[in-house]
Amino acid sequence: MAREFQRGHKAKVSDLTSGTDLYVGVQIAGPGLTFDISCFGLDANEQLSDDRYFVFFNQPKSPEESIQLLGAQAGDTESFRVTLDRVPANIHKLSFTATLDGPGQMSQVGPGYIRIVAGGEEVVRYAFTGSEFTTERAVMLGDFYLKDVWRFAAIGQGFDGGLDALLKNFGGEVAEEEPPAAPASGAAPGFAPPAQASAPPAFGAPQAPQPAPAFGAPAAPQGPPPQQQPMHAAPTIAAPMAPPAPSPYGQPAQQPQFGQVPGQGAPPAPPQFGQQPPQSPQFGQQQGVPHGVPQGVPASGAGLQAALQPYKEAATGQRWTSQNQQLMRVDLTMGGTPVLARQGSMVMYQGKVDFGYKGAGFAGRMVGNATGQEMQLMRCTGRGQVFLAEEGAHLHPIELQGDGLCVSAESVLAFDESLTYEVRRIEGHGIPGGALFTMQFQGSGTVVVKTHGVPVVLPVTPTTFADANAVVAWSSASQVILSSQVRLRRNAYPGHSGETVNLQFRGAPGNFIVVQPYEV
Repeated sequence: MAREFQRGHKAKVSDLTSGTDLYVGVQIAGPGLTFDISCFGLDANEQLSDDRYFVFFNQPKSPEESIQLLGAQAGDTESFRVTLDRVPANIHKLSFTATLDGPGQMSQVGPGYIRIVAGGEEVVRYAFTGSEFTTERAVMLGDFYLKDVWRFAAIGQGFDGGLDALLKNFGGEVAEEEPPAAPASGAAPGFAPPAQASAPPAFGAPQAPQPAPAFGAPAAPQGPPPQQQPMHAAPTIAAPMAPPAPSPYGQPAQQPQFGQVPGQGAPPAPPQFGQQPPQSPQFGQQQGVPHGVPQGVPASGAGLQAALQPYKEAATGQRWTSQNQQLMRVDLTMGGTPVLARQGSMVMYQGKVDFGYKGAGFAGRMVGNATGQEMQLMRCTGRGQVFLAEEGAHLHPIELQGDGLCVSAESVLAFDESLTYEVRRIEGHGIPGGALFTMQFQGSGTVVVKTHGVPVVLPVTPTTFADANAVVAWSSASQVILSSQVRLRRNAYPGHSGETVNLQFRGAPGNFIVVQPYEV
């Protein structure tokens, strides 16, 4: 029996079938709509570094034929043959997509699916409908991806820009199509009957009295054959774009290793730790219009769309997405894990989302009150997107993959419930009681850290010290002790002691600290 996937579900291919020679079928249709269904073979950086692995109507197979386009058959709008054990080592992901050829939107499509068939038996199916989309003109349906072993993920993420947006997202570019050549003048052609249609591939569409193909294509359903999609007159050429060279350590454009935003795609990535954001126009001001020009006439039509375009929602197909420096979106339909967020941090949500109080219990409240690490949390569940923010603080999603992060409870906005967290004590001397406290997060998931301003990430060395009122987070493998040094603040004033606490950090190479340009 086939497994039914929802958007965001993942599984090892070996858990679905023992076979590696697979049939992938896509069914998508809508009134008056025409679709191009393609497969992108991506490298370890999820880029189309070799355009020979862009398999579509004009390039129906990869060089070694590990990916082959079969055409419409067995009730599927388009189908592929994928032989995983023949995919070259430099290809780490196979992304199956559908794009509109002509006018229309993905919200107009009817019920559709992407399915995997092995040995003639369907093993998994991800079904979708047009109600899951709005103005998108392209959609990523599902991925085979290599993470120690081949796995399959149901994606269901749309792009407004169609095929061009997909190519740019995968590091490719679309060349201009050449106009068709004018027909040569000459004598009128004589009468001749049309050529017979060519036979399907030997392993392709099954014949009614014959058994299923060897590689596992499904049997064709009874009824009229599906309509063939029209072919294009001019080819679309995809050329890979070289990824930008990384910046040396210390330059603002470099992303920190621990704070990488999961899955930035076609929309511009929000600024990370140490990266300055690009200047955005003020709300309602059109780009290219000088400041001071009268704005009294209400915008309409294309002018209104142009004014709102810079503030459009950014969708990357990932669970956590930064909309800008101060606004974070989490898609609860992906991953299937609830989110714990600071109470009052929700500013908007879409879909069916439930919010519940997350109590810490009597013991937790006692520990929180004694250590200052108490968090008032709400539990977000359901199917939808929740937008989070708090007092204009800068937000940084940090994905943990089995490692740990220490951060003060005051600097935490939200995190996946799959993460474990506990109060950690910092030993030392120099303040009454000889200890400070922080929260330690461990496991696999994302924690969103908030800062005042753009922070800086520094490597831990034997001579690394930080003000306890300015440090935000550090790697849990670092050794942290309280410095006995006591210094006076600038211009100590009556009613304030002027004293502060320094933290000294030690650890092996690879450990880090995050410091904000602000003292709490």
